Amino acid sequence: MIKKILIANRGEIAHRVIKACRELNITSAAIYSEADKLALHVRRADEAYLIGPSPASESYLNKEKIIKLAKEIGADAIHPGYGFLSENAEFIRMVEESGIIFIGPSSKSVKMMGEKTSARRLMKANNVPIVPGTTEPIKNIEEGKKISSEIGYPVMLKAAAGGGGKGMRKISNDEEFESAYNRAKNESLKAFGNDDVYLEKFIDHPKHIEVQILADKFGNYIHLFERECSVQRRHQKVVEEAPSIAVDETTREKITKAAIDAAKACKYYNAGTIEFLMDSNKNFYFLEMNTRLQVEHPVTEMITGVDIVKQQIKIASGEKLSLKQEDIKIHGHAVECRIYAEDVDNNFAPSTGKIVHHRLTSGPGIRIDRGIDVMSEVPIYYDPMLSKVIAWGIDRDEAIVRMQRALGEYQISGVITNIPVFRWILNQKVFIDGSFDINFLDNDFMPLVPDKWKDTSSVEYEEIAAVFSALLKSQELELSVSKNNVGAGNLWRDQNYE
Repeated sequence: MIKKILIANRGEIAHRVIKACRELNITSAAIYSEADKLALHVRRADEAYLIGPSPASESYLNKEKIIKLAKEIGADAIHPGYGFLSENAEFIRMVEESGIIFIGPSSKSVKMMGEKTSARRLMKANNVPIVPGTTEPIKNIEEGKKISSEIGYPVMLKAAAGGGGKGMRKISNDEEFESAYNRAKNESLKAFGNDDVYLEKFIDHPKHIEVQILADKFGNYIHLFERECSVQRRHQKVVEEAPSIAVDETTREKITKAAIDAAKACKYYNAGTIEFLMDSNKNFYFLEMNTRLQVEHPVTEMITGVDIVKQQIKIASGEKLSLKQEDIKIHGHAVECRIYAEDVDNNFAPSTGKIVHHRLTSGPGIRIDRGIDVMSEVPIYYDPMLSKVIAWGIDRDEAIVRMQRALGEYQISGVITNIPVFRWILNQKVFIDGSFDINFLDNDFMPLVPDKWKDTSSVEYEEIAAVFSALLKSQELELSVSKNNVGAGNLWRDQNYE
């Protein structure tokens, strides 16, 4: 069994891994940058080590320094969390070659699934449904136009080397193609160092459904059912649920089988997630595979009782899965909201500062995964997620009601948060009845945002507070707005986590 784990991450996910280590009687070793010297994960870990200056490139993304430190402190394994180096095939290969255990999949599997066109080819060869389109990068504008005409407009142009909405463009006709093609390639090159793009048929009003899988190194595979991730803006998830209200038993059986087939195709082991787009007729198509722990893994844990992080560690230790598919049942419903320090009054920029007040919400069915406490610093250098609120109920209605209560009680001061927007989302009819799709926020929320918020140099705090109070009162909600806890915030800045 693993005795010591170096956690190559920060914030709430580092704190989450520390808790799993404690329950497994494993020594946890945190790393931290100069900006994070007083961070919660540093204080809660058994050991903590300065890894470098504040910029992530000199600390949390420094492959060589992390592996060198792991060897020096006698760590058996490295847990990457999500983001940063979690899906970096080169880093994983370096860890493998060092003799240290990587708590995640093999570098080969990550490489196979990380390049989108090769992943699409692999899925197609293994009978996993893919969105109609290309399985090779588009060579030039003329070829792209020809293929687009064949599969039919509108189409989606996507970056082959990454996701998170970067290098992605919807194209409705030939006239739009050249400009969209050039912009997508330039954006992809800047974000991923690779300007390859490919084409997919645009799926109208889709749901974003993902399936959590676990696999050991002995060829045993199980799924932990699906999650609903359609509440998103600019292709970044905002609210997640498990299970999906839109997935019936027949569809569930098909989509979970497709997910297992996808994992088997790349000889995957450890925890992973296969993401699908599902149309209004419940046809689903492979989107991508996230070869790591997901931000939204808690909702799956809440409905199945399976601790995914502990399972990751056990699988990495060489243990066989102790769970069989027939052991896994859906119990109740869970919803997660990601709490960010973000300032709508500053073009959705991260809100930095010191947490001067932090009153946690609690009660039946409520879980908080957090990376902050009172006096925590929220620096400019990293993703501004503060915590995640997860609500469980015996059914979806109860989970939503509990989340509404929890968000009304949760208090964070010192930075601006996006809590008020979640209270708005949870009270919308399309959310409550489950009819929303991935365009929900664009269509229903953004038109409510005054134009002046998009150029916010003249916006005052009182005006923002008044708008939010009016929005929420119109939904028969109450809002206590303080100067340190108001604003929609940048719900959607996620640094490629999802």
